[in-house]
Amino acid sequence: MGADLQLLLDAVVSGVMVGGFYAAAAVGITIAFGLLDIVNIAHPGFIVAGAFIAYWLNVTFGLDPLLSAAIAAPLSFFVGRLLYRNYYLAFEKHGEESLQGLAFFFGILFIVEVALLLVFGVDYRFVEAPYIGPTVSLGSVTVATRLLVPLLVGLSVVAAIQVYLKYTFVGRTILAVSQDPGALRLVGGDPVWTKEIAFGLSIATAVIAGCLLIIIQAVEPSIGREYIGRVFAICVLGGMMSLTGTVVASMILGIAESITTIYFGPSWAPAVSFGFLLIALTVRPSGIFSR
Repeated sequence: MGADLQLLLDAVVSGVMVGGFYAAAAVGITIAFGLLDIVNIAHPGFIVAGAFIAYWLNVTFGLDPLLSAAIAAPLSFFVGRLLYRNYYLAFEKHGEESLQGLAFFFGILFIVEVALLLVFGVDYRFVEAPYIGPTVSLGSVTVATRLLVPLLVGLSVVAAIQVYLKYTFVGRTILAVSQDPGALRLVGGDPVWTKEIAFGLSIATAVIAGCLLIIIQAVEPSIGREYIGRVFAICVLGGMMSLTGTVVASMILGIAESITTIYFGPSWAPAVSFGFLLIALTVRPSGIFSR
């Protein structure tokens, strides 16, 4: 295999690996923005918060980041429920969930970032785990296990959310409230409680994604800003309400960024997500897997 072809193959495989993490990071936005129509711009802040939770548990108790995710997810689920309840009482209940709601979540993002800065400072933090250093060979491609583990866990998270939404009663009510809250009330459902559960799931997945992020790279409190464009671009490109679309769009974005990094430099990679967002809005505003 020629050197140029091998370089391209390495970029594609690396992009797929990163795409698995992007899927975990964006699935919460697909729930909040796609299903609930809530523009939670603070979502990347909770991803970074999850990363620092994993860091603190790792350096304090020696816990594996994946175990940290299992511990932090239930707690963050209740934080998400409380956050939505306040959002509902302050804005949605009065029909003011657009610009005011955006300002609300921007304020949450600012509070989370400042709190992390005060507690952990501006230095980059990293964790230690047995799978962070080693590599595995897949044919002619060598893959870092620090990318392979987030890929597998990220796809598992999305699959679990898909099964939950499709095959459980509460999951089906979440899908129903995204389409017709009035009809849900007619059959005895509570749209507010349903949205509260869904938003809790959204925040829980963000924290899980943060625990995966610190496996991939070192983090600092403001790194969440890099993911605002990415997660919304994935959500829109994937079709807003489609988890399958979220995975496909994550892979596309991951591969595109990886190729861009190799051939044009890492400074161009963040522009790719915004470029895909603009292209999606222009060519196919409803996304790849629109309903």
